[in-house]
Amino acid sequence: MTGLGALTPIGNTLDAYRASLQNGLSGANLITLFDASLFKTRFACELKGFNPEDHMDRKEARRLDRFTQMAMVAVDEAIQHAGFDMEALDKDRVGVIWASGIGGMATLEKEIEEHVLGNGIPKHNPFLIPKMITDIAAGQISIQYGFRGINYCTVSACASSSHAIMNAFDYIRLGKADVIVSGGSEAAITKTGVGGFNSMKALSERNDDFLTASRPFDKDRDGFVLGEGAGALILEEYEHAKRRGATMYAEVVGAAASADAYHITAPHPEGLGVINVMRLVLQDAGMNPEDIDYINVHGTSTSLGDVAELKAIQKVFGHKAYDLNISSTKSMTGHLLGAAGAVEAIAGVLSMLHQFVPPTINHFTDDPEIDPNLNLTFNTAQERPIRAVLSNTFGFGGHNASVILRKV
Repeated sequence: MTGLGALTPIGNTLDAYRASLQNGLSGANLITLFDASLFKTRFACELKGFNPEDHMDRKEARRLDRFTQMAMVAVDEAIQHAGFDMEALDKDRVGVIWASGIGGMATLEKEIEEHVLGNGIPKHNPFLIPKMITDIAAGQISIQYGFRGINYCTVSACASSSHAIMNAFDYIRLGKADVIVSGGSEAAITKTGVGGFNSMKALSERNDDFLTASRPFDKDRDGFVLGEGAGALILEEYEHAKRRGATMYAEVVGAAASADAYHITAPHPEGLGVINVMRLVLQDAGMNPEDIDYINVHGTSTSLGDVAELKAIQKVFGHKAYDLNISSTKSMTGHLLGAAGAVEAIAGVLSMLHQFVPPTINHFTDDPEIDPNLNLTFNTAQERPIRAVLSNTFGFGGHNASVILRKV
């Protein structure tokens, strides 16, 4: 990894994101993107002070859905961070594998409200389809920079951007690309997004205490907090990076995927798919449980998922599970859905660069179903040597993805 870019509810740049992770900042607040007064959940983790016209001209911004605007901003930071000489790059060997779980939900919602539920006259925006489709961010990134290599989108709900990183890793080690821009973006804080998750009883309804509503592993957790944002990662073949004198921030050493094959939204009660994916990622990396120092867990703050994931970790890591730091950065950022894997992988890289474990904030009451001897890094960041990080993300449909990052 030779470049990183972050646009998150707790920081609109990589440095701001890192500082907020270290300080345990909550990104939750009352929803401003639409009138949520009649919704069961009236808060979310929105971006703060984000104006796309600070980064692109007004005409371009109007032609892009919010999730693509976010992608362009995060990728620009990552490209700058990587320090490329753009003229020297063989752009036929530079690809883009970008993720979003939902894509242009706000665009579609607006068009339906105005032209289907409104006066019914079919007069749609000519940019409706190219703004809405989930793969458009990957296409826009390639157009912006002239990258003519591998180009597509991964969609696997909340595992989407971890799968994007995995695919980028695989294509580079197969020799099919020198550089791949990877990551994900999501902008689902809309009436449809909040209303849909509310109807599933998936979201926290702690409206009177929204700052502490995302509380993974806490006995009184009542659902996740919806977030938005983007994370961009530049994956580069080692010799290519070495030849151009690039700074290497971390190394991707393993990636794996599995399926629960159990239920459309609930995790397998025994965590079988999660057990499988963590065993597979360790095998792919050629590593043992004792080689991992920190696991950035999926940890959404739901009653079933949090417990199932920890049981799976104990099954895979055995007694070594008690030597790990474990934390859920979703306690701070909320759940960024298809962008979660990328934003959380970046948290893993930052933890190795700065040798700290981001906390699981908002812990108040121990859950009797959770082993109290596990170090879940409650409430305060912890300093420790970190050589390798495992990042888990799981999506509706039973999609599981794990990535291992190692300090260079």
